[in-house]
Amino acid sequence: MNVYHCLLAVAVAYLLGSIPTAVWIGRAFHGIDVREHGSGNAGTTNTIRVLGWKTGIPVLVIDMAKGWLAAMLPVFFKIAPPESAQLINLQILTGVTAIFGHIFPLFAGFRGGKGVATVAGAMLAIHPFLTLSCFSVFLIVLLLTGIVSVSSMSMGIAFPILLFTLFHTPSLIFKIFSVFVAVALIITHRNNIKRLIKGEEKKLFGKPPSR
Repeated sequence: MNVYHCLLAVAVAYLLGSIPTAVWIGRAFHGIDVREHGSGNAGTTNTIRVLGWKTGIPVLVIDMAKGWLAAMLPVFFKIAPPESAQLINLQILTGVTAIFGHIFPLFAGFRGGKGVATVAGAMLAIHPFLTLSCFSVFLIVLLLTGIVSVSSMSMGIAFPILLFTLFHTPSLIFKIFSVFVAVALIITHRNNIKRLIKGEEKKLFGKPPSR
C-alpha cells in the first residue's frame, strides 16, 4: 500500500467534501446564504425550502457526487486490491473524510450541512445494492410522512439492519461503520427530533404541522 497515495486521497476527499454546494449556488444564483434562512442548514432540504426545487436538486446531486468521488479515490489510485477488505476500509476512510468536510467545510467557515447526501454518495460507491435498498426506505418513509428528517433517520437505521441481515461485506470496519452512521444521523437530527415531539417539524410537501 502506497502511504503517499493514501494521504493524498484523504486530503483530496476533505477538499471535495468542503465544497459548500448549497452556499455557493445560493449566493451565485440568488444572492442568498441559505445558512442565514430556514433551518440554517447548508443542505438539500433547507435549500429546497428557501430557494426551491430547481436549486435544491443540483445541490443534492453535487453533494452526493462529492461523497461518491471521495469514496472512489482509493479505487482510482489503485491503493489496494479490488473487492478486498483493505480497499473497502480505505473507501470508508476517504468517504468519512468527505462527510467531515461537508459538515465542517474549509471553504465556508466550517459551517456546513448534516452530510446525509454525502453519506449516501459515499455508500453508493462502496456498496451500491445496499445503498439503493436504503434509498428505497427513504423514499417510502418520505411518501408516507412527507418529513425528510424522519426519512433520513429511517434510512440510517435501515443501513446496519440491511447490511447484517441481507447483504455481505468482507470488512468488519464497514459493519461497525454502518452502526456509526445510524447513530450519527440520529445525533445530527436531535433538533429535528425535538420538533417532531412538539409537532413542529415542517413537511417537505403536504399540510404543515398542526399547532
